Amino acid sequence: MKILVLSDSHSGLGFMRFAIGQTKPDAVVHLGDYYDDGQTMAEEYPGLPFHIVPGNCDRYRCPEFAAAVLCYDVCGVRLFMTHGHNHHVKLGLFSLLRDARKSNAQAALYGHTHQAYCQQEPDGLWVLNPGSCGSSGGSVGLIEAENGEIQRCRILYQADLEAMI
Repeated sequence: MKILVLSDSHSGLGFMRFAIGQTKPDAVVHLGDYYDDGQTMAEEYPGLPFHIVPGNCDRYRCPEFAAAVLCYDVCGVRLFMTHGHNHHVKLGLFSLLRDARKSNAQAALYGHTHQAYCQQEPDGLWVLNPGSCGSSGGSVGLIEAENGEIQRCRILYQADLEAMI
């Protein structure tokens, strides 16, 4: 199972479409900025499950009831999904990792910094920031899971996606 992770799209729908087309995911996570971009993609790909959280730029772009954090199983793996601004990720990951661990997540997914980051912590927790998919030349995250376990987690850039042709 493949989970495509997007963040900070800022109306860059073309790159999002390209990433979806190239990776052919089983599910998509959109981590905000802009929430309505995730909704647009969900409408364009009605058979594809989307999991969307709002970002700091989404005050008027999402329903008032939209949860800032989602944590549940996607494709059999427990994901902690947030934009990251409420966890102050630009200052460090302590708060994010603490909350993800409290939630028994297998991966902590966040955006906000526009800087791609993917690493597995010593305790096995994956930490993924897909960077910004807001333009051509952006980046996305891809999680590959099997039997409820993350097998591979990585960042894909434009050239990586093009190589999938």
